[in-house]
Amino acid sequence: MGSVDLDSELVKRVQNGDKAAFDVLVKKYQQKVVNLVSRFVSDHSECYDVAQDTFIKAYRAMDNFRGDSQFYTWLYRIAANTAKNHLATRSRKTPTYSVDVEDAEHYEGENGLKDQTTPENLLLTEEIKRTVYAAIEKLPEDLKTAITLRELEGLSYDEIADVMDCPIGTVRSRIFRARDAIDKELRPLLE
Repeated sequence: MGSVDLDSELVKRVQNGDKAAFDVLVKKYQQKVVNLVSRFVSDHSECYDVAQDTFIKAYRAMDNFRGDSQFYTWLYRIAANTAKNHLATRSRKTPTYSVDVEDAEHYEGENGLKDQTTPENLLLTEEIKRTVYAAIEKLPEDLKTAITLRELEGLSYDEIADVMDCPIGTVRSRIFRARDAIDKELRPLLE
């Protein structure tokens, strides 16, 4: 049984009153939801609260899930909206960027730099990370969401279109514009 089939079966069981089936879905997607939320909410401790709110909202809305999209696409949409609502209800703080162990998983392509542990390379690597995060933070919400879902969460264009409730062409355009803005920020560092 594939992951999508398993999710569908678990959703049906939850809709029929099986709370243990929802626990399985929470365990399966909890870290992905926390990772997604962390792209919006800079305070790590708040990410878990927002993720918990996401699952509460999903549980309460489970009867409304019709299966038009995959469960995790539906859940991601709830998570993104919950994170945005969380930001809207409190004043924004200036983001601080520090790369911790959890963020390291997003930098798999930099193994060459990591192997060369000269102080200059370490400094450049950290500066690139800070610049990318700062560039993402400066993006308008729609571009920020699209690039986060694509590059950090690994969703397909179709899945992003479902999450953002827009045409796939709009998703492509937003991702292109976001990448272009990030490239402009990185260009001076890399020259």
